[in-house]
Amino acid sequence: MTDLVCTGDVILPDRVLKRGAVVVRQGRIADFLPPDRAKEIANTHQDAVRVDAGDGYIAPGYVDLHVHGGRNFDFMDGTAEAFRKILSAHAAHGTTSCCPTTTVARHDQIMAVLVLCRQFKESSPQGARVLGAHFYGPYFNEQARGCHPGGPLRPPVAEEFRAYLSFADSIALATVASELPGAKEFALACRQKGVRLNVGHSQATFAQMQEAVAWGARHVDHLYCAMSDKTKLRAVQPYPMQGGVLEAALYFDELTTEVIADGKHLTADLLLLALKIKGPDRLALVTDCNRALDMPEGEYLFGPRDGGEPFLHKDGVGIMPDGKALASSTHGMDHMVRTFVALTGRPVWEAVRMATLTPARIAGWEKELGSLEKGKRADVLVLDRDLGVRRVFVGGEEMGRG
Repeated sequence: MTDLVCTGDVILPDRVLKRGAVVVRQGRIADFLPPDRAKEIANTHQDAVRVDAGDGYIAPGYVDLHVHGGRNFDFMDGTAEAFRKILSAHAAHGTTSCCPTTTVARHDQIMAVLVLCRQFKESSPQGARVLGAHFYGPYFNEQARGCHPGGPLRPPVAEEFRAYLSFADSIALATVASELPGAKEFALACRQKGVRLNVGHSQATFAQMQEAVAWGARHVDHLYCAMSDKTKLRAVQPYPMQGGVLEAALYFDELTTEVIADGKHLTADLLLLALKIKGPDRLALVTDCNRALDMPEGEYLFGPRDGGEPFLHKDGVGIMPDGKALASSTHGMDHMVRTFVALTGRPVWEAVRMATLTPARIAGWEKELGSLEKGKRADVLVLDRDLGVRRVFVGGEEMGRG
């Protein structure tokens, strides 16, 4: 394995260090040196390959908690080829670790994806590293299913979810609509197995969210999207108005959350509101990317090829065929970081932190990755001044452009 010395403006979790150097040895960050020790770098690492970002950045690899597909493949296709194509596609956009995310589907289709997640977690493919599955659906509220197929929606039943949790060693996150019958039993089973629990695609009230926090829920999927709020719940209870998942996600300090910063899902004011309340340590960037990544506009399927939901790739986003709702994003994490910075005016290091260390911590991997710190895995990006991805290293090994 080749040693590296990466020089440029180094993006740290709390600042940008001008002309620093990151030293990689045996797939790990071996040293981190400020610019005034340049001679020392030259003298002590003479055999290392030099990687210079020029006027660009050296950054930690992006970590995506919520990603469905790319290059006309969805993880729910349930094949090794689909996994390889998607992981390679997202690596080209700067994602070095991810949680392959399932959709609402039949039991056998979900099981097939969990089998592949276990296989890919234990291997080292040429692409983004698999941290474990994001078990996402079928335990959603029908009123908040979004672009997911409606037919296979169902509440948690112990006989079924025990089969899913037999793959707990390869499941990083699991999502449930906390108001469903059986949600508490599922939540407690996840907690017992060490699987981190999310709430998503839910019509829960604030009180029901409070119960979910007590069960162990610690994260809410794609803030503002496919979730209850005071306006939606008013249709059920006209008065007094009550909060829902949105208000609970912002209120409870125990809860982290995520935003899709593609410039299509959310306006700048909503991004800034979430950041103001949650802060960069509790707000992650995700792609929620579908199979239309790097593909031309047209019609695609969300979820499995057998039973997936049709959507349109149009105007830089996924749109439901009736044009009345979005159907996840069509962009990689590099676009999310660039767009967040452009829309909010926040510092580059803050947006990068929300795409690296924060999601790594949410997934329980912050000791291994998410920042350029000594001893961590050498997941390193070379970015240009506009945050475009020039080179990608996963564990010190350079990834091709797919």
